[in-house]
Amino acid sequence: MASWSGERNQSVGGPEPQACRLLSLLLLAAAAARGLARSPDGCLVLQSNKGTSVSCHSAGRFPGDLPADTTFLSVEFSNLTRLPAAGLHGVPRLQELHLSSNRLQELPATLLRPAPRLRVLDLTRNALRALPPGLFEGAAALRVLVLKENQLGALEGSWLQGLGALWFLDLSGNGLSTLPPELLAGLSSLRVLDLADNRLETLPTGLLRTQVHLERLHLEGNRLRELPGDLLAAQRQLVYLFLNDNRLASVAAGAFRSLRRLSMLDLSNNLLASLPPGLLAPLGWPSGYLRDGFDLSGNPWVCDRDLEDLFRWLLDNRDKMFSANDTRCAGPEARQGETLLAAAGA
Repeated sequence: MASWSGERNQSVGGPEPQACRLLSLLLLAAAAARGLARSPDGCLVLQSNKGTSVSCHSAGRFPGDLPADTTFLSVEFSNLTRLPAAGLHGVPRLQELHLSSNRLQELPATLLRPAPRLRVLDLTRNALRALPPGLFEGAAALRVLVLKENQLGALEGSWLQGLGALWFLDLSGNGLSTLPPELLAGLSSLRVLDLADNRLETLPTGLLRTQVHLERLHLEGNRLRELPGDLLAAQRQLVYLFLNDNRLASVAAGAFRSLRRLSMLDLSNNLLASLPPGLLAPLGWPSGYLRDGFDLSGNPWVCDRDLEDLFRWLLDNRDKMFSANDTRCAGPEARQGETLLAAAGA
């Protein structure tokens, strides 16, 4: 569903940290244009009454001698392969650390301990295969953690211990094939979980039974074959659910029964030929609302008697339907190529 990919990208890191980061970068660019301070490491430095922002691009090494009041540090597109264990010593006020688009293969276990106020950590597009035990000890303020597009082929449940304030977790694009059931244990503040573009064929039944109350769940671009009936039972606050571009051939009856607040559902580009009667009843009119719409396109629907319940639901909720012209019958032969809306109204 192309119309939603942009929203997902815009939401990475959450609206607050993204806006803050954009403002910081614009101010740094303005400072550079006026020829203002550069550190000895070739980084742009902007000082204000709220603290110092340091931005380094294509740096040869991690900057040293950072101002003690540094609150924002960006060292991106610099081909760094490692970080000094004491790299953040002397910057106890640091709130944002952006290290995307380097070649980091490992992180020092004590890296974050000198920065107890850190709220945003962005490690997008590196070469991390694992996280050291205890990395987040003392990182109780961290709200946004982005590990997108690394090489984390497997995760350990202990890696995320200590992140009780975490709100946004992005693990997309890592080639993950399995997840530990206890991965989210203790993440009681988590609201956004992005597991898109991995190799997941199944999800542990206990993964979402913790105290986590998600509002947004990204599972698109995996290899999921079925959606169990109890997987989402505890996620009553869920607003956005993306299951598109998987291999779903079946969704269990009752899988969506708890999702009374769901505003967006994307099931496009799967292998669905039918749905259990009543599956979508908790969503859309008259019991739900699906304010932002739904997408069922790109599935091999068999438009026979087994789809009559879906037909009725579609007619009631057609005004919220995306890609209606690409939501077509694959069978029986007499209806092959007909849109589901046309078949529903026949």
